[in-house]
Amino acid sequence: MSTAMTRPADGLLTVFKVEHPEGKAITYDRDALCKKLGVDDPGRLIVETQGYHGLVMVYPHNPLAQVRAVTREDLIMDRHGRYTAGFYHNGQPVRKRLFDPSTGSAQRFVLIGTTGAGKSKTLQLQLIAEKINGICTWLADLKEGQSVPEAAGNVDWRVTSLEGAVLMLMAGVEVAKARMRRYSALGRNAFVLGDDPLLHIHIDEVNRLLERGSPYRALATRLIKELSRTGRSVGVGIGLAAQAFHLEELGGSDTLRAMMKTGEVTLLRWTSSMMRQLVADGILQIGSQLLPIPETLAPTVLRSPFDVAGDDSDVPGTQGMAYYVSGPRPTSLMRHLRVGSIAPLPGLDPEILALYGPEEPRRLEEASLQALDGDGIEYMAYALRNDDGAMAALCAQFADAVRTSKTKAGRGPTAPADADADDHANDDHNSEDGEDDGGGDATLPPASLPERILAVLKAATAPMSAAAICEAVNADGGRQVGLGAVRNVLTRLSAPENGPVTRPGHGLYALA
Repeated sequence: MSTAMTRPADGLLTVFKVEHPEGKAITYDRDALCKKLGVDDPGRLIVETQGYHGLVMVYPHNPLAQVRAVTREDLIMDRHGRYTAGFYHNGQPVRKRLFDPSTGSAQRFVLIGTTGAGKSKTLQLQLIAEKINGICTWLADLKEGQSVPEAAGNVDWRVTSLEGAVLMLMAGVEVAKARMRRYSALGRNAFVLGDDPLLHIHIDEVNRLLERGSPYRALATRLIKELSRTGRSVGVGIGLAAQAFHLEELGGSDTLRAMMKTGEVTLLRWTSSMMRQLVADGILQIGSQLLPIPETLAPTVLRSPFDVAGDDSDVPGTQGMAYYVSGPRPTSLMRHLRVGSIAPLPGLDPEILALYGPEEPRRLEEASLQALDGDGIEYMAYALRNDDGAMAALCAQFADAVRTSKTKAGRGPTAPADADADDHANDDHNSEDGEDDGGGDATLPPASLPERILAVLKAATAPMSAAAICEAVNADGGRQVGLGAVRNVLTRLSAPENGPVTRPGHGLYALA
């Protein structure tokens, strides 16, 4: 063990460099360590470990008790696609990544924190950074819009209901598919800043959408997985903010955990089991320890009944303290820059609105707008995004369609999706005659494959091949189907003399 001392402006910092003599991972008891070092306030003690090496730092006072307010300059991306989100305990800046220019990859974002940990303000910080840097942002604020109310009018699309969130995810998948086709034609295998804007889709309080009992659980899980898998190379990022990390509250699948392994992960105040899960999932190294983040920075003091009670009313809280798990120092405690007023306000926060600025938010590019130009309900949702009344009516229509679809499939209108629905999300669920089995969670009517094919042919201006029909069916927001299933249904629909489909030419189909 070696010791070093530095002298900050207001006191002495002591640093102990330690290592396990047998080369084993270092573990420690924080309370016992405080007692051994004579530290009365645990907030003054910072421990970082990496394998059998470690640093033990004793500050003259808690280094993260106070943090300055964010400025617009902090939020401008550097050449590595990062903005300054806060500071580590040692004063070094925490730079979070919005884009990776070296790979051309959009990012996945995961933000986890219990109630009161500062999740909403942390999300607000990123949304402001996205607007400043010309990123097109879609936001589902599933706390009825209460989490980040200032985002209204400062993002391209904002919804506050479960139905709106699902429609937003459906539209995001269509944008990603359209960009894939367009970039493929250009010979481009990665996203390049400058032409199309980055599109980030954030779902706040995602547990409400993915928990057991949600009517959209399986569909939303499937859409999030699709965006996570295919959006990176076409500039479509997905961000999830949640209070919990339990599997059953996240779609009953490993979707979120898979995202965390390659995403931008921020862990605010957490529950006792969360760190063990992070280590078990390989997100943190085995042996890593994160010091628990308390609700306040008040030191624990034992008082007898005869002692005069102290006044803890001015003790600072820990909102915004976190571990930036995806950064270069995953076990270093940091704190986000302050966003907005410290005290609660009766309405919108003028400081936050000033940070957003008066400029219009970045909008979706024209080519993607054309991809969303159609009769599908997700297309209509985007077109009506600024009309609250029409959007509410559309979401009600969507909810009715989902209930009808479930009832036709032999399930109660409020029956929860199977816990393992996501495991079969990409299977071909078509029966032998090519009809969709309807057992999945929430696709819009028409629920059967024949009805979907007829809808495609009705909209066609000329006879279509089976391959073209299959491509159009797979673009309608329903289940993905194979060419063989489409051909089987076409054969059946065109077999009778008075059937609804005719064959005007070899390999071509049209409505009778």
